[in-house]
Amino acid sequence: MSVVRQGALSNSLFPEEVVARLRQGLLAWFSANARPLPWREGYLPYQVWVSEIMLQQTQAERGATYFSRWVARFPDVAALAEASEEGVLKCWEGLGYYSRARNLHAAAKRVVQAHGGELPDTLAALEALPGIGKYTARAILSIAFQQDYPVVDGNVERLFARLFAIDGAVKTTASQGLIWRLAEALLPPGQARAWNQALMEFGALVCSRGLPRCGLCPVTLLCKSFTTGTTAQRPVTGATRKTIQVSLAAAVIVDERERVLVRQRPANVRWAGMWEFPNVELGEGGEPQAVVAQLFQEQTGQKLGSHQPLPAVIHRYTKYQATVYPFLCHVPATVPVEQSCRMVSLDKLNELAFSSGHRQIIAGLPEFLRKR
Repeated sequence: MSVVRQGALSNSLFPEEVVARLRQGLLAWFSANARPLPWREGYLPYQVWVSEIMLQQTQAERGATYFSRWVARFPDVAALAEASEEGVLKCWEGLGYYSRARNLHAAAKRVVQAHGGELPDTLAALEALPGIGKYTARAILSIAFQQDYPVVDGNVERLFARLFAIDGAVKTTASQGLIWRLAEALLPPGQARAWNQALMEFGALVCSRGLPRCGLCPVTLLCKSFTTGTTAQRPVTGATRKTIQVSLAAAVIVDERERVLVRQRPANVRWAGMWEFPNVELGEGGEPQAVVAQLFQEQTGQKLGSHQPLPAVIHRYTKYQATVYPFLCHVPATVPVEQSCRMVSLDKLNELAFSSGHRQIIAGLPEFLRKR
């Protein structure tokens, strides 16, 4: 096979015998090595849809744990549509990128209203649902409904970049167009379910990030990067996104009954609808204890008295790394709270959805309260 350039796709790149060997090698590998993931047990459309949304930004093994918990709580579209947003966010807690859960919830309501509770099986109808884009719609149609649509995720991008020696950065418009055309050209008619999963599974387990496991690859002789010794040079990525450092101070306010003050985040912000301890970003040179004292007074109307620092936690999300400096602050009696706030017991904290940063604070609270 020739090196693939950023131009028109030529049929000469795909001699029939080469395509046949490639398909045979990867399909046989998948048949022998496919992981027993729960959504593969029956390929039910609802379960395939949930798995595809969960696996965005999530490793399959971790996603499987959340998936099983999710379908136990929301076994079908109707159950998800009827759920409260708070319940949906709680079930998603820890997976991050919470817009995925909100979109699932909103889409389930629309499926019930417009499609009788059955996930639609056409491209236009799927792409009209919240949170379902080009890749997800085609993944659902090919895996759940066995329709002949190609799919391209990060694993397929990496596999094709190496297999066909694609020299452009894989996320550019030109490379994306090329990779999707390759995926369409190689798709074996009538085998989209197995083929698409084979590509993604192979990319995850063998043609993986960093150094691939070429010794386990059944198609190395068809791989242009392998035969030219350039595997480590691909895929070509764009500029690395710089991590933005953020520092915050948080007030963990506890009353004499060991109830904790928490507040719900407003709509249209990151982690909307989830719960948190009152917190504020530290300005340049801001001192956490002084900032918490001011925050405490704003929340309770009292001056900060008894308090102690808790271990700082680090929370990474998208392009940010947040360091949170929490302080355990005591109030002698119940304090009035704003409408968006609650005073809740430690047990109740475990029923509410928090970001992973604040969940880290919660994990250590019982021990610190025992010591006071």
